[in-house]
Amino acid sequence: MRLASAWLPIFAAAGMVSSTSAAWMRHTIDDSSRGADGVRLADFNSDGLLDIVTGWEEGGVVRVYLNPGAAKVKARWPSVNVAKVANVEDAVAADLNGDGALDVISAAEGATRALFIHWGPKAPRLLDAAEWKSEAFAGSPNKMMWMFGLPLHVDVQHGLDLVAGGKGDGAKLGWWEAPANPRQQAAWKWHALRPLGWLMFLEAADMDDDGDLDIVFSDRKGERTGAFWLERPNEQSALARPWPEHAIGGLGREFMFLKVFDLDKDGLQDVIGCAKPAEILFLRRLGRSGREWSATTIPFPPEKSGRAKAVNAGDIDGDGKPDLVFTCESAGGNKSGVMWLRCDGPPGHGPWRPHDISGPEGIKFDLVELLDLDGDGDLDALTCEEAAGLGIIWYENPS
Repeated sequence: MRLASAWLPIFAAAGMVSSTSAAWMRHTIDDSSRGADGVRLADFNSDGLLDIVTGWEEGGVVRVYLNPGAAKVKARWPSVNVAKVANVEDAVAADLNGDGALDVISAAEGATRALFIHWGPKAPRLLDAAEWKSEAFAGSPNKMMWMFGLPLHVDVQHGLDLVAGGKGDGAKLGWWEAPANPRQQAAWKWHALRPLGWLMFLEAADMDDDGDLDIVFSDRKGERTGAFWLERPNEQSALARPWPEHAIGGLGREFMFLKVFDLDKDGLQDVIGCAKPAEILFLRRLGRSGREWSATTIPFPPEKSGRAKAVNAGDIDGDGKPDLVFTCESAGGNKSGVMWLRCDGPPGHGPWRPHDISGPEGIKFDLVELLDLDGDGDLDALTCEEAAGLGIIWYENPS
């Protein structure tokens, strides 16, 4: 991709420089359903390789894909239909009942408005759909349109709890307290933490350097949008009450997916996120308390990419500095939906040189994960595309 000379002043002002690059080779994992909505990673069969769980929103199915290893990774992956869930928006893996097998938790919006647990079998029965058993969280139906889930030990008793939230009327961010027997659905207890407009992403990270995991999240709609973190109380008795909230950045913006990552390599975890219409926000953490942040805007290449969706960071070209990979919606035509920005200066500070990954094929992309799928020593890009039928795909790093 060659950037026209008319764009160079724009990139120079933003710390960006022009570049020429070709799209990466695309490999299809699955394109047999409709509306692939996110890729979440976990090792389902304990072989040391990261597998995938995805909800297909329009297709109404939740699937698990087993990573076949580097020799076969360019072919379609073995998969299983975990369950049929209409309006599924998110699916994530965790061993909720402590039996050594990963389960899947799915979140549904639309008319379904419920959270589901899909109890998983152990290997080698993972790919037998009849072995998966599904049920709804007893208190979740019609509470809200559910958008995202994060398995997390919140109260440090019994098994894993579940942080979750949604969008629209009555939406809240909160956590489900696991009972002594997680299979007793009616015993899971909901604790609301904060009203939401539209939850986009959840991540657990120690934001105040006190040794426990806090909740980092982005809210894209409503009265209070941006990136925030909720401070986990030190006292067990306070866990069920609202947690102190701290703003990170992007306030008032339509803030999309985020990632906790030390972009400038100073030993402090920063936050990078996408904000509409077409920007990455580098929210630099200024101290260990997590209370002070600075913001730097990194714009997308003008007229050559779609609207902001997700971002991740990793060393794409092997020079020891983190680069940025971002995905878009409203792509297609002459606009790319997946691109990467090479850091040509100090880590995290640019200037940033844009390179194509996807080319113009694809319209609406989602979360992007960076991992070496083909075993050649560099990071590939794993994502999914919802609108043009590309499905679950990965792009092979040519470097």
